[in-house]
Amino acid sequence: MSARFAWLANTCASAAAFPSWSICWTSKRGSIVSILQTPRNQLTTEEIEFLDMARAGSRALWTLADSKHNMEQMRKSGIVPLMANLLKSVHIDVVIPIMGTVKKCSSEPKFQLAITTEGMIADIVTHLNSENIDLKVECSTALYKCAFDATTRDLVREAGGLAPLVSILKDKSVRDNKPLIRGATGAIWMCAMSDENVEQLDDMNVVHHLVGLLSDECDEVLTNVTGALSECVRFKQNRKAVLNSNGLPAMVALLNSSHAPLLENLATAIKECAEDPESMRILEQLDAVRLVWSLLKNTSPRVQANAAYAICPCVRNATDSAELVRSLVGAMELVVGLLKSKEIMVLSAVCAAIATIALDQTNLAILTDLRVIYKLADLVNTTDDMLRMNLAAAVAACACFGNNTEELGRLRTVTPIVTYMTSENPLVHRTTAMALEKLSMDPQNCITMHQSGVVPFLLECIGSTNKELQLAAAGCLRNIRELALRAEEYMLKIDDD
Repeated sequence: MSARFAWLANTCASAAAFPSWSICWTSKRGSIVSILQTPRNQLTTEEIEFLDMARAGSRALWTLADSKHNMEQMRKSGIVPLMANLLKSVHIDVVIPIMGTVKKCSSEPKFQLAITTEGMIADIVTHLNSENIDLKVECSTALYKCAFDATTRDLVREAGGLAPLVSILKDKSVRDNKPLIRGATGAIWMCAMSDENVEQLDDMNVVHHLVGLLSDECDEVLTNVTGALSECVRFKQNRKAVLNSNGLPAMVALLNSSHAPLLENLATAIKECAEDPESMRILEQLDAVRLVWSLLKNTSPRVQANAAYAICPCVRNATDSAELVRSLVGAMELVVGLLKSKEIMVLSAVCAAIATIALDQTNLAILTDLRVIYKLADLVNTTDDMLRMNLAAAVAACACFGNNTEELGRLRTVTPIVTYMTSENPLVHRTTAMALEKLSMDPQNCITMHQSGVVPFLLECIGSTNKELQLAAAGCLRNIRELALRAEEYMLKIDDD
């Protein structure tokens, strides 16, 4: 079996070797585990030979893991538990290649689950505290790839992994090591997706350290930094922290970048910052709204969608939002034009932006002239809840101008919108009820709604705890009932005559 193990180390070419190593490990498991956990200077000559073979095998796996086919063969051969044991080694020259293998394999969802199941996160965090820079690189990058999963993020926190990650950010001596900074910032980004992790990161003043990295020249590092900031600024105190750290000018300056993933995260971060009135004043001074709006021209659908969502709080919280929108040449034409997009995420975000812009009557008049209701009507037959929610909000905002309510009825939008009430998402119910209330201002639309069976849904919505939903549902029922009473009075009058 030892010969087979050595053969694996020397060939580094065939996935058929994985079962051989598994067999070898099983047969010698007790002695090898002991060797891995004993310092080299305390080992016998024979034990050192076993250790060298383990190191060679680890390096072989590191090389073989460049192939997805090999990774799958490794997984099927039961290599993950073996790697978990090797990670517990005190020998850095064994741990580094195994950690490199874990890093490569962690890009595969099946491996991510296996890594978590085998309890490897705690060992990765342990090695993250190592003085060896190469090992830190592999560990931080592995955490970056694995922490997409909420369970893994919790394990990182429970193992004390957040502190060493932040320590890497604070250490200015490693700023030139881009793989290390990229791995650490990426891991912090993923971990910050959990609220509990953000609480711990706040105690370490992570926002201040992230802002300090906004001057980095590496696009991948900047993408991770802005991604981490976008998660942190979901909380009010961190918006203030960005403001106090003078992070807004640096973020706005990066809006001129051409790196799409960076722009995605920037738009999201600015969207959250714009919810803070004081930050919004700074963003206005920096002409950030114009730069965000220009991202709608980007070829990336994700950049377009995130920019459209960012426009909502920017317009809503601007000093003079109506004038701000009109001062941007071609802004509304650009927004309405995106309603032709084939991407659901873009359509949903643009509808949200339109719902906000249309709150001003002058802007709504311009949108109407751009035939926005016809483009909205083309989208009503959708089953996507996010699009339904924002589309209904856009219809509600645009219906109350001129003859838009009647025209939306003529375009046969009422019945499809009524079907949105069958969604299980209460947020869809809220905007749908708002749209139906506006549409019910037209008698013919009331008839269509009643025939579509909307009344039971509206009665159920009146019992909701959401006040907006209650009011909108009650308003729609009132309009339907008033039409029915007028029709009844008319019929009685005819009978009397």
